[in-house]
Amino acid sequence: MQYRKLGRTGLKVSEVSLGTMAFGRWIDEKASEEVLDTALGAGINLIDTADVYGSGMDTQDRSRFGEAEEILGRQLRGRRNDILLATKFSAHIGAGVNDGGQSRYHVYRALENSLRRLQTDHIDLYQVHVFDPDTPIEETLRALDDLVKQGKIRYLGCSNHAAWQLAKAHGISALHGLHRFESVQPEYSLITRGIERELVPFVESEKVGIISYSPLGRGILSGKYRQGEAPPTDSRLALGEKRLELLLESNPAYALVDKIRPLAEARGWTLAQFALSWVLSHSYVTSAILGASKPEQIQDALQHAEERLSADELAAIDEASRTIGLFSK
Repeated sequence: MQYRKLGRTGLKVSEVSLGTMAFGRWIDEKASEEVLDTALGAGINLIDTADVYGSGMDTQDRSRFGEAEEILGRQLRGRRNDILLATKFSAHIGAGVNDGGQSRYHVYRALENSLRRLQTDHIDLYQVHVFDPDTPIEETLRALDDLVKQGKIRYLGCSNHAAWQLAKAHGISALHGLHRFESVQPEYSLITRGIERELVPFVESEKVGIISYSPLGRGILSGKYRQGEAPPTDSRLALGEKRLELLLESNPAYALVDKIRPLAEARGWTLAQFALSWVLSHSYVTSAILGASKPEQIQDALQHAEERLSADELAAIDEASRTIGLFSK
């Protein structure tokens, strides 16, 4: 496993990290532990979760939000200091009108609840899950800055933010001397490249780390889904993930899979290995989050994670992406 600095900080994170959205949602605690053990054994040191992850994401049962954090809290006993723990907040996870968003009130409550579920006294990377148009950014940043000073948070990050939203937050942090967002977590893969237009140039200029999620395109780039065929029974698509269904309806992903398959085969790699290597071949990516639900998915994906694609391969991918409308540069 190789490690990269998180933006301008001195913190070093594994270039592949583990996402836990499956924990408690699609896999039980025993299966979650097997995935976690495999990830840590492979040298992954960054574990990403969120206060909303759990079966409640599908059922809207608020009592089932936070299951992933609870599972991690039990599994990390005795090895908390071996990993960097990242979680996110913002979702409306309670019945109260203020049980969501990014007000000072909710920032404090969300963090305390995550610390309780995770059975820890601090979060290494605390991330705003989405942009909140209803709360002044300054209010959120001041609350987070206070919690950093209290020692409950080590670094701040954001997720699903546009370049202008991140730039606005940085400007307010600079103006008031507050801790800033040192990382951003966007979706990024061969079939989801929108961040290259504005977000990537911004983070390269301002030395912000990118921790990208869904490097395998929500499983599409593993090759498990084929147009016109029923999905595997234990797959996210078969389990009814709506965002994946919408992606396949609106994105020419199948066409790109057909075009990159020969490139992966020429290397003797699986599609998943090739897709992950493509993400990590971009120096602006600090870490790519693998949302594994089986240990073998991690083992397979990491076999060639340290190898980079050639300039010719990257150019061939860009050309293939242009022809099907996935890339406009």
